[in-house]
Amino acid sequence: MDRETPRLGFCCKFIPDDPPGTHATLKAAREAALAMNLTTTTMAHLKGLAPVARHDKLAGIVRHNLAALGRQIAWVGARPPLERLLRMASDVFPGFTHPVARAVYADPDLSREIERGLADSGDLARSQGVRLSLHPGPFCILASRNPAALENAISELDYHGRLMELMGYGTGWHPHGAHINIHVGARDPGVAGYRENLARVSRVARDLVTVENDENAFGLDAVLPLADRVPIVLDLHHHWVESGGRYIEPDDPRIARIQASWRGVRPVAHVSVSREALLPDHDPDAPPDFAALRAAGHSGRDLAAHSDMMWNRAVNDLVARHLAWADFEIEAKAKNLASAGIARQIADRLLPTGTERGSLDRRAMSA
Repeated sequence: MDRETPRLGFCCKFIPDDPPGTHATLKAAREAALAMNLTTTTMAHLKGLAPVARHDKLAGIVRHNLAALGRQIAWVGARPPLERLLRMASDVFPGFTHPVARAVYADPDLSREIERGLADSGDLARSQGVRLSLHPGPFCILASRNPAALENAISELDYHGRLMELMGYGTGWHPHGAHINIHVGARDPGVAGYRENLARVSRVARDLVTVENDENAFGLDAVLPLADRVPIVLDLHHHWVESGGRYIEPDDPRIARIQASWRGVRPVAHVSVSREALLPDHDPDAPPDFAALRAAGHSGRDLAAHSDMMWNRAVNDLVARHLAWADFEIEAKAKNLASAGIARQIADRLLPTGTERGSLDRRAMSA
């Protein structure tokens, strides 16, 4: 994957453009959302089914999810080069690590379908220059004193590693920029526990795992000591909250340490901004002032909540400057609509202003 071409993209779920309010177009939008997105079921529901019904239910979901994943990758691959990044949803195979689903996934015919479907999606992503990632849920943490929680986290990471491996990304250190991102976990055992327990994860998962800063116990300075072991994913919004309102710029010395942690692979960063409803009258061309917002009575938790769209153009300017060294996963709730919006701003508004915006490749911004 080209290390110089910047990319940004959305996370997990595809949202169709808002249609006019007719029954036919609303129905079409619902059908499009269903076709483009993964579905799931609960283990309690599966457990209540007879073995044959359980197999049919889960196999049907798996087939749908494989097709939906392929459609998402194809859609992203048809976007302008700037937008060819996708964080895949983790739940491609519901209950893959759960005892109630084990016999279904052991079915040789379904296993072959899974291997073929994932291989095809991986081939498509690489042929279209789509960068892929996964982000297990918040309970997948390696820094834990709870033995059961730790075993579950290791099992989850190994599952994500196996998924990536079947897509063709199990061949060493973050091939084609692929990665599996997690948080550190509990304050005790903290970074030391993360480092120690990482050794228990499968080789494939270890070669793909990354760690990001959060807005609570593990800010950027707290996770940087892991840079010798895993790549650091910089989350700009988490950093803004945890630091009390500081906006980190590309020339900050810590950026060089983050880059070095990726060992030659183009880094990935995350971004969102505080919710629109929280700041309805805020000037979109001025960056939110954390101290002033806190003084006005907004809690840190409220300010940490993600917006629907990337509404703040000043924050988007900051993303554009960081695109000189990193790709971005846009964590706004409007998903592809939000990532397309910031991509338009970067392409149409920022690049013509001159080289002070960063050494972005104009060809990557063209449609």
